[in-house]
Amino acid sequence: MSIITRIKSAFSKVKSTDLIGVALRQQSISYFVRKTDESKGKVFENKGDAIAKALKALVSVEPLSGQCHLVLAHAHSQIVQVDKPNVPAAEIKAALKWQIKDLVSIAPENMMLDYFDGPTLAGGHEKINVVCVAKNDLMELVSIFNDAQLNINSITTEEFAFASLLPMQQDAVLFVCQQPNEEINLLIVKNGQLFFSRRLRGFAHIANKSEDELTMGIIDSLSLEIQRSTDYFERQLKQAPIKTIEILLPLEQEAFLARKLAENTNVEVKLFAMPETLESLRGSAVAIGATQLNFMEPNQGG
Repeated sequence: MSIITRIKSAFSKVKSTDLIGVALRQQSISYFVRKTDESKGKVFENKGDAIAKALKALVSVEPLSGQCHLVLAHAHSQIVQVDKPNVPAAEIKAALKWQIKDLVSIAPENMMLDYFDGPTLAGGHEKINVVCVAKNDLMELVSIFNDAQLNINSITTEEFAFASLLPMQQDAVLFVCQQPNEEINLLIVKNGQLFFSRRLRGFAHIANKSEDELTMGIIDSLSLEIQRSTDYFERQLKQAPIKTIEILLPLEQEAFLARKLAENTNVEVKLFAMPETLESLRGSAVAIGATQLNFMEPNQGG
């Protein structure tokens, strides 16, 4: 090694091996840094700014370095389920743009999409789940990371980040989960595969409700949506009955809500157990999940 090489090595920046999960939300951004020796999480309030402006403020004041995994807010992504196109794999994305154009609010020419396999219905009828975002919105977000010298390793949605928290298991689990001030997700995960996902509307401010308010229709409405989802999974998809419902909701009345949901079903209902060292970051579960996506990433089509 020459003296010049040694000098360059002494002053070169060591590439960080930290994993960073950044979860966008309507009123805040949560991020989680997973290090080899310690991990930490934090919530950055966006003070009423647009998400992109809040993200720019975050990366300008926080000394983040490592492999970034970005989770889009519900407002940035749309998911629809359609029949799988009967075209070669390399042509699926192009076909999907026109197949879903009337089902989403993004114009085909401004659409970026990915997909993951849906269930195979009776008679071998294949479905496909399409995740799409507006290209201009996504490019704006990516450029903010690039300007801060941060590389994005993956971009995903809440559904996959939440699902990655669940351990691999043969029995299907229905996961009721939510980021603060976002809508509730209902997910069914089995053998590491996301079989079913629904974004419920009208529950974004459930954390502001008292126990009395929760019992005045909200819990019953949530129970009904859970029952509809389990019926679809078991009857339409011909799957074995769900044995467990796990709850991960960022509200003080979480345990109360879980008990009340249990009264409306004959399935075990329990609070999702975060790793002990991360229990205080329960409200940032999506950012944590983003750093361990592994088997929950969508198929990469064409």
